[in-house]
Amino acid sequence: MENEVMDYDIGLGGSGGGGEDDGLYIEQEEDDPVVDGSPTAAGSSAGAGAMGGFQGSASLETYIPEADPDLEPYEGMEFESEEAAKAFYNSYARRVGFSTRVSSSRRSRKDGAIIQRSFVCAKEGFRNLNEKRTKDREIKRPRTITRVGCKASLSVKIQDSGKWLVSNFVREHNHQLVPPDQVHCLRSHRQISGPAKTLIDTLQAAGMGPRRIMSALIKEYGGISKVGFTEVDCRNYMRNNRQRSLEGDIQLLLDYLRQMQAENPNFFYAVQGEEDHATGNVFWADPKARANYTYFGDIVTFDTTYRSNRYRLPFAPFTGVNHHGQPVLFGCAFLINESEASFVWLFKTWLAAMSGCPPVSITTDHDSVIQSAVMQVLPDTRHRFCEWHIFKKCQEKLSHVFLKHPNFEADLQKCVNLTESIDEFESCWFSLLDKFELRDHEWLQALYSARSQWVPVYLRDTFFAEMSITQRSDSMNSYFDGYVNASTNLNQFFRLYEKALESRNEKEVKADYDTMNTSPTLRTPSPMEKQASELYTRKLFTRFQEELVGTLTFMASKAEDDGDVTTYQVAKFGEDHRDYCVRFNVLEMKAFCSCRMFEFSGLLCRHVLAVFRVTNVLTLPSHYILKRWTRNAKSSVLLEEHISDVFSSYLESHTVRYNTLRHEALKFVDEGAESVDLYNVAMAALAEASEKVDLETKNEGRISANNGRFRDDSRRNGIQANHKNRDQNKGSFAQQLSEEDMDTKIHELMQEVESANRRCEVYRGNLLSVLKDIEEHKQLLSIKVQNVKLSMRDGPQKAILSESVWKTRMLKV
Repeated sequence: MENEVMDYDIGLGGSGGGGEDDGLYIEQEEDDPVVDGSPTAAGSSAGAGAMGGFQGSASLETYIPEADPDLEPYEGMEFESEEAAKAFYNSYARRVGFSTRVSSSRRSRKDGAIIQRSFVCAKEGFRNLNEKRTKDREIKRPRTITRVGCKASLSVKIQDSGKWLVSNFVREHNHQLVPPDQVHCLRSHRQISGPAKTLIDTLQAAGMGPRRIMSALIKEYGGISKVGFTEVDCRNYMRNNRQRSLEGDIQLLLDYLRQMQAENPNFFYAVQGEEDHATGNVFWADPKARANYTYFGDIVTFDTTYRSNRYRLPFAPFTGVNHHGQPVLFGCAFLINESEASFVWLFKTWLAAMSGCPPVSITTDHDSVIQSAVMQVLPDTRHRFCEWHIFKKCQEKLSHVFLKHPNFEADLQKCVNLTESIDEFESCWFSLLDKFELRDHEWLQALYSARSQWVPVYLRDTFFAEMSITQRSDSMNSYFDGYVNASTNLNQFFRLYEKALESRNEKEVKADYDTMNTSPTLRTPSPMEKQASELYTRKLFTRFQEELVGTLTFMASKAEDDGDVTTYQVAKFGEDHRDYCVRFNVLEMKAFCSCRMFEFSGLLCRHVLAVFRVTNVLTLPSHYILKRWTRNAKSSVLLEEHISDVFSSYLESHTVRYNTLRHEALKFVDEGAESVDLYNVAMAALAEASEKVDLETKNEGRISANNGRFRDDSRRNGIQANHKNRDQNKGSFAQQLSEEDMDTKIHELMQEVESANRRCEVYRGNLLSVLKDIEEHKQLLSIKVQNVKLSMRDGPQKAILSESVWKTRMLKV
């Protein structure tokens, strides 16, 4: 067959190219490209005549000569084209068991055309270890060594006739060849056929992932070796498909955003790069989203769930929590390029759309690229990793542990969510690692290093708007769950996006209606519960009510008193070993609990409320009522709060006076009991103080009845008072008012009378309590004096007995 022209038209695998996707590493050659043959029509017909035709394989697009399937290259063989020679050598390499690549070429000095080409074994030569190439460049995942200096090759050169002649052929290899069942893993033989591409496209459109698609292909072709490519190639092909689809669909998105902005100038959108040739990220926020941020922008979630393997749409919304505890939208991003620079641009653009006001906290997926962008754009914002995503990754990274130890997940959840202090978490964490022999697990070590950004015990000093410390962190609100799914394309997305907005808005309207038009059932006679029911939204009141009712099972015991601040130990009945520390400043009406629930969620915990109960704090101090949780969260003026403002402020100030007086009285008692002389002085002072209090009580009652009501009227009705002064010569104040005004005035006065009655009742009750405490301490001092006298005369036994008798009597009273 010497000098016979060979026309070998063989389609080679170009779709298994290098790159990385979803964390998988694809082996790449260092310099030269993969052999990637392209069929030529002329060569195909010529080869069919010369060789007796080709037998095709539908799955691999590889053709074997019918006449001599074991034909080897030899010097003097001729081919119709360079591509035919390349295809023949690659087909030969597949049969033998090695991969090929293009090595070198020579060009004509006349016209620059290629006149000689060399094809070599992929293991030819050695890796270039030139230090200049790797200087100042960190190699995170160094590639394996693949070149071992193999000399196997095929060289062809063009003849005057236009044919390509084999000028040199080296058969021998210096390495082991690959068996037939592994040939499909070699780079130059990995190829996706036309039918396989069609099947992948269909299954991808149905929302299937690369693993399930590969399983279907293996079943269809009868084995992985007959499929002709790997799962990595399938992933790369699907990624390229998505990229091509997005490049076309991005224009649809921009047209939609332009239309929305034309309809409303407050609609904001921005494109990374030039808008006319947009290949970067896109961000938009409608007017409602921007307004929502002004009310609820203290906490933000950047939800990247939709770009994970479960979803194929590169979509990421910014969300928060409204006053009903519902997810609320702050803007959306359409992600095409997910580099660090792109996320930095995205966060800066989003912040600009939100008037440049950064949030208190932000929650994102555990991603180093996102973390770096947040640090650059939001340096003062507390960044938390979503705990739900971390536990989801645990199931993947520790699957062998989950299978071997069914209790591991529950133990891990308890360690993370139920530990009350940093020391307790640290101890529990290392005990868990030792129990399951995971001390050397690299991923768990990385999680531990980042513990301050995902373990609740480290985050309790920052507001995250969650209802309780132990609440499970869900998948970061998932605002569009139920609308956007794995099979959603961009054409469907606009309709589903608007439907989701409409549904979420309707749920908020319904929650507003329920809050304003229905009254919750009160479970205690506490004025604090009634106050909260009038201020909080329905869901938040229910959550507060749980804490308030929970105080009934807790006991608050005074542990320390340093003057201004009193420390209480609060524990559930029968659980003294698990107590909470509450520090209460009675003058400032501020309490700090070791559980840090208020700092974390914006609602007071049952431990602080238990202290309020024993210290006679009847209503919530104003600084413990966050506006973002109230029914008037979106109002600039809290009108409804003003209705009970007088009574509430009175109760608060009265509570301060009561606790201050009680504190000073007890201190007076302690000092007066030090000696008999001090006791006599203290008793005389108490008697004098009691007379003065009685006299002032009577005087205040007369003054309040005659003048107090009208003084309050003049303060609240300054305009009417001035009007009265201007027209005092025209008649009495009542004569100047119309009948409607008089009715209004009478109604206001009746309200004042009712309010005064309530104040009197509260004042009378608390005054009686103070007087009772004073009387008890007077009797106690008297008993102590008697004890001293008895001990001096008859010995200590009778004194102790006498005091016990007095206590018994007091208990009976």
